[in-house]
Amino acid sequence: MKRKWTALALVAVMLLGLLAGCGGGNSGGSSGNAGGSNSSNAGGNTGSNDASEPAGNNGGDTQQESSGEAAKGSVYWLNFKPEADELLQEVAKMYTDETGVPVKVTTAASGTYESTLTSEMDKSAPPTLFVIGNAPAVKTWADYALDLTGTPIANELNTDAYNLYDESGKLVSIGYCYECYGIIVNVDLLETAGYKVEDIKNFDALKTAAEDIHARAAELGFDAFTSNDMDDSSSWRYTGHMANLEYYYEEQDAGTTWTATPDTLTGAYMDNFKALYDLCVENSTVARTELATGGHDAEAEFKDGKAVFFVQGSWEYGAVSESVPNCTMIPYYCGVDGEEKAGLNCGTENCWAINAMASEDDQKATMDFMVWMVTDPEASEMLTNGVGGFGVMPYKSAATSTNGFLAAANDYAADGCYVMDWATNYQPNVNDYRAALVSALNQYNADPTDANWEAVRTAFVDGWATQAAAAKG
Repeated sequence: MKRKWTALALVAVMLLGLLAGCGGGNSGGSSGNAGGSNSSNAGGNTGSNDASEPAGNNGGDTQQESSGEAAKGSVYWLNFKPEADELLQEVAKMYTDETGVPVKVTTAASGTYESTLTSEMDKSAPPTLFVIGNAPAVKTWADYALDLTGTPIANELNTDAYNLYDESGKLVSIGYCYECYGIIVNVDLLETAGYKVEDIKNFDALKTAAEDIHARAAELGFDAFTSNDMDDSSSWRYTGHMANLEYYYEEQDAGTTWTATPDTLTGAYMDNFKALYDLCVENSTVARTELATGGHDAEAEFKDGKAVFFVQGSWEYGAVSESVPNCTMIPYYCGVDGEEKAGLNCGTENCWAINAMASEDDQKATMDFMVWMVTDPEASEMLTNGVGGFGVMPYKSAATSTNGFLAAANDYAADGCYVMDWATNYQPNVNDYRAALVSALNQYNADPTDANWEAVRTAFVDGWATQAAAAKG
């Protein structure tokens, strides 16, 4: 499918419809990255709060100037965060009840956002609100994004740090939350095993605790790490998030922060990645040979007190803190020099874009809905601190976060620790790249030999160069 040809075709069909004096929906489409990492499972859409489809597209790039007048259109939000689906359905209904504006929320299942977005954009009533979450996705979807510069929602931001622009300077998408990830810790269980979280400041300390806990699992009644499945619902924790340690430390070696996908990787920190990955899968509730097909519930294991450590992110705080109130998050310690001053991985792939091909009424309705979400006290409190919520929203009037993992990120930074930026956002052809890495890791887990680790290294490093070249081509 040729994206720009499709966009022109949309405009042509739209104009013909107008000349004929009749309405009609247009389809748009593309293939490419929507910027997903922290979630998704195969199987399409999981939720919709309104049965009616939004109005058809009128095309164009008209920018909304205010959100004062009641919108005549409707909103269709293709949600990127599966864990937030139930909450978003509730928020959407609340807005519709208050305003009469139809809001439909459809949630792409884990690992499927790119394909779901492509499919939905091809329909007669495509999303009016969607996610463009990283630099590759900007290249793919910028033509479909309204320029948000100077719009009411942009004026509500309290930082520009999580916004994405195209090469022309167009504000393509804006962050609606930022997050952190690392290793979640059940502090009480750790202390029961004889260790204190404040003593774990490097890989050696983490390794000592994890291996000892695993060795005494039958005696203690809990293990070191939760399960580490490599199916689509879980593998991104390692092929996306944990992989970031390699990218981040390569950035530091180069003395820069990536602003575009580099052509190659050095692989200088693959041994560090291997050390942490092996520690997780060898000291876990589930044997590494059973990880390929998935089917285990790491979150439930952590909530039920079956393991001390859980590789995850700040979005899990609402889900786990009720069962494990004394929990915190520590960095990806992996044995690099000076990691005693490491902090958490902080960033976002959660960036809102408004469909530039939608009708002006639908664009305005979508803009009004976005502003309401970040300014209405009740709505922003639900979205910030509710179960499955965003944790923190970078907007002036949004509710204050109560997320303990984000508080931990702030504490590390306040102590002078370095923040690991989300360099993983620059993975080229992200789905193909990660799929090859999952395949290699499954082979390695089944038979953890040096030869099979070399296949992982090849998928990680050489696969990057291959996909980066393909993306440019």
